Parts: sequence; C-alpha cells; structure tokens
Amino acid sequence: MKATRFIEVGQPIQLVDLPDPDVGPTDVLVRIAGAGVCHSDLHVIDGEVGVRQKPITLGHENAGIVERVGSLVTEVKPGDGVAVFGAWGCGVCALCEQGEENLCQKPIYPGVMVDGGWAEKLLVPHPRNLVKLNGLDPVIAAPLTDAALTPYRAVRKALARLGPGRTLAIIGVGGLGHMALQIARALTPATQVIAIDVSDEKLAMAKELGADHCVNAKGDVEAAVKAATGGAGADAVIDFVGNDATLANAVASVAIAGKLVVVGIAGGTLPFSFWKIPLECEVTTSIWGNRRELKEVLELARRGLITPHIERQPLSAINEVIARLHAGDVRGRVVLTP
Repeated sequence: MKATRFIEVGQPIQLVDLPDPDVGPTDVLVRIAGAGVCHSDLHVIDGEVGVRQKPITLGHENAGIVERVGSLVTEVKPGDGVAVFGAWGCGVCALCEQGEENLCQKPIYPGVMVDGGWAEKLLVPHPRNLVKLNGLDPVIAAPLTDAALTPYRAVRKALARLGPGRTLAIIGVGGLGHMALQIARALTPATQVIAIDVSDEKLAMAKELGADHCVNAKGDVEAAVKAATGGAGADAVIDFVGNDATLANAVASVAIAGKLVVVGIAGGTLPFSFWKIPLECEVTTSIWGNRRELKEVLELARRGLITPHIERQPLSAINEVIARLHAGDVRGRVVLTP
C-alpha cells in the first residue's frame, strides 16, 4: 500500500510503499477514502509534540471502507462505510467506562503513537473505534471526526450560556472554527455569533456561514465585541487558537458570569487571579470529543445542518499542503484522498 512517512523534523514527508498491516483477531483494516490534514499535525511535524516511533504515518481524521476484519469482529463487515473515532482509549479505565474515551489516561492516538491515516489503509485496533456512516460520504466524514467533533464538544460546554439574547464569540474561524459556527447555528439558532480572525478571507467564509458580526483581530477586538453586545461582552467565548494574543482577547471579550472555552493549543498562557478575569467567569479547556458525540456530529451532517468546507488533494501533495497550512493558506480543511 502507499503511505506517507514522517521521518524527522525538518525533512519532507515521504511517500513510500509498505506491506498491508497484519489483521489481528479484534482488528479492522480500513481502506482510507479521506484523511484530514489538521493544524495540530504541524505540532508533530515541527517537533513540538513527540511521536512514539519514527518513521510514522500521521493523520488522525479518517474515514473509509472496511476491507478486512479480525476473526472476533462482528460489529462491522467488509464493505461498511465507517468513520474512525480517533481517541483510542484503553476501554477499561473509569473514564472510558463512563464513555469519555477522549479523556483516557492511557490513550493511543493514531498519527502520534501508532500509524495514522495518511495512507491507503489504516489498521484500527478494535471496532469500538469505528462509527458506521450509514450513507454519509467518507470524504466528508473524515474531517468531521476532529474538525467538527472538537468544536461540537466545545459548543456544548457553552450551551447553558447561549440562547435568545445571548452572544457567542468564536476566535479563529479556520478548520475547527468554521465548523463551530455551523454547530452553534444548528444547536442554538437564536444566539448571536461573532466571528474573530486575522484573515479577511476566513471572515468572509464565516459571514457566508451565518456569522452576525465579523471582527478582524488586527483591530480592537474588545471594543468590537462590546459594541455588538451593548457593552456587556460575549456570554461565551471559544478560542480555537490559544496563543497569548487570542487568550488576552478572549478574557477581554467575555462577559461577567460568562464562559471561556479554550480549545487551541498554540502555547499561550492565561494570567489568573481574582481580578484578572470577569467576575464568576468560568474557564475550561475542551479536548476532542467522545464516541457518542461523534455519532451526533455525523447525524448533523447527514441532515445537512453542518458541512465542512473541504479541498481534496492526493497523498503525493502532502508537503505542499503542509507548507500552505504553515502559511495560513488553507480555507476550511484539506482532505487527502488516496
């Protein structure tokens, strides 16, 4: 099979031929139809996040068709269209038993700890890590496993603060943020949504997707948000960037008794003391999502309530795609189609 291989920081990713993986009793071999290229992959490529082995195939947003199943697998069969749930939990710890596999203390992440999906085929260690597509296009479904699942969980964390007369501010309307906007529109259509980004092109897309206000972060974000909310600030802010500047804008823009959800992992810090944030403002992180939430995301897509803006590229274009992602020159999500 063809597979991309990350060899070392500073070296281009290679496209090579590898033997098909051996399929064990509880394994499922998936022929990849689509594999998303996520900004968090850059943290691996740039050496900011270590991998368990090198060379390794990256890619944690995957969907395709079941090709082979292990002798003990009954949940799926060859020919089934499936989305790959990427937070492979141990399945036995307290959090996994509660259905919060994304919070497992001993996870295995494809594309970081074992080979991921930037290849023609992906070995999935257990059918619990698969969700049937039931007719949904796997190329569309692939980015939904992260680029929609992650913002879905984040928006749900903020839902209690949202509704008629309330405001949600979304910082960063790229791959995840443009999905958060659609999810907010689907789950709480009466909420006013403010999109914040440094890219006019991404803000234009946000406007097309239903943002009530678009704010270029090169200007005064706090003033713009306060102007759109009668001086109160946003009832909830979700930061999909997470650097020092965006976190500062988030704190400055959130309302008293509001909620700040930090999703971005760009390395910023949030100075904290009693007077550093608005009174009784809740601050939380949000990481990926669980399998139940992925099913709900796929249902939203099947109903046409959310649609990722995707650009299809072959495996051979991976280095060009990475360069564009580094430059911020990707609108929505690139999906590799082997």
